Amino acid sequence: MADKKTKPRRPRMVSASSQIIIGGFLLLILIGAGLLCLPAASAEGTATSFRDALFTSVSATCVTGLVTLDTATHWSFFGQAVILVLIQIGGMGVVTIALAVVKLSGRKIGLRQRSTMQESISAPQVGGIVRMTGFIVRVSAVIEGTGALLLCPVFIRDFGVGRGIWYSFFHSISAFCNAGFDLLGVRTRFSSLLSYGENVYVNVIVMLLIILGGISFMTWDDMRENKFRLKKYSLQSKLILLTSAVLILVPAIVFFFAEYGGEPIGDRVLHSLFQSVTTRTAGFNTADLSTLKDPGKMLMIALMLIGGSPGSTAGGMKTTTIAVLFAAAVSVIRRRNDVETFKRRIPESAVRNAGAILFIYLFLFSTSAAAISLIEGLPLIDCLFETGSAVGTVGLTLGLTPALSTVSLAILMALMFLGRVGVLTLIYAALPSGTDTDARLPQEKISIG
Repeated sequence: MADKKTKPRRPRMVSASSQIIIGGFLLLILIGAGLLCLPAASAEGTATSFRDALFTSVSATCVTGLVTLDTATHWSFFGQAVILVLIQIGGMGVVTIALAVVKLSGRKIGLRQRSTMQESISAPQVGGIVRMTGFIVRVSAVIEGTGALLLCPVFIRDFGVGRGIWYSFFHSISAFCNAGFDLLGVRTRFSSLLSYGENVYVNVIVMLLIILGGISFMTWDDMRENKFRLKKYSLQSKLILLTSAVLILVPAIVFFFAEYGGEPIGDRVLHSLFQSVTTRTAGFNTADLSTLKDPGKMLMIALMLIGGSPGSTAGGMKTTTIAVLFAAAVSVIRRRNDVETFKRRIPESAVRNAGAILFIYLFLFSTSAAAISLIEGLPLIDCLFETGSAVGTVGLTLGLTPALSTVSLAILMALMFLGRVGVLTLIYAALPSGTDTDARLPQEKISIG
């Protein structure tokens, strides 16, 4: 009997959607850097160096918040407006904004555009993508507008009507997009929200904006459709909500007992909760990070690497990655063949992707920290904090970034870009996706652990 013929090996095409996403972010970064170089963008009316303009543009577009120049004192109103536009487009996604513009113009959105949008927001299917685009724009506008209105009384009281309104909208958008840029350097340069560290009202509003922005738009749509009928939520929504809650509450308890023991109980609770929320890609801080102990720094690094949820304004490895890996560990402990959670089986491909993402993020952030430590002669733990902040698109800093050399800043820019567009997106855009064939190599067991 003749051997059964296998299908010929046929190379697949490079992911066009991934290339479009990456190209869109790169183009936006370059346009932003060009505008920030203009004399009109600086408060003194002089041209800003391309290095600092590029770093600021990358940080804003990738909604990170790391800066070499104080946003409030160096940039003019025009420069700050450019940064805010970059934050808004970068947070909602270049593809989302582009499709929204196309939709408003009345032009037809083709299948390729829909497919690109699906990849951009991590949607499970192409169907309903146009409706989802409108939903994202409306939800973002409502939340950011509401946040700005709630912040207005405080900022108008402290800075006057004109500046107070501008500060309210700037910080609302920055918080919802998990960017971490602030304009409070007018009090003390690079001070973030330190001057409002004990203000419960401001803390709660900013935390809510951060949390709302860090939850997937697909999850918000799920919640809109099913309200409080939790059983009808998709598995992804359940994992996102549960993991987000755990990653807020558990670290807050640790911070409460380990870091802020000498403060009044009210401030202690507020600081602990805020640092737990902001660490996962938001980048604001209401407490002096230089006073952190090494265990506290390591906890914050872990949270920064995890980041927010897929299809949100946040970066990082994503909550679902950690949830899937945790479920896989539980399945191994329980000696189950399948990875299961919420009475559902997780695909093997998702487990493989989660493991790959974890390895790549750990490799990138650790080797980059080692390189910066060698270049700058700085403690490794502090460099790990900066690189974790960059690849997690967080923006928290121990004060190292403004003093770094051009090479070290280039490393941070690469990490911020990778953290925002996604490591796998970059890989899929750069490399062919393999070959289509039914042939499989022989299997052989190896010992693990």
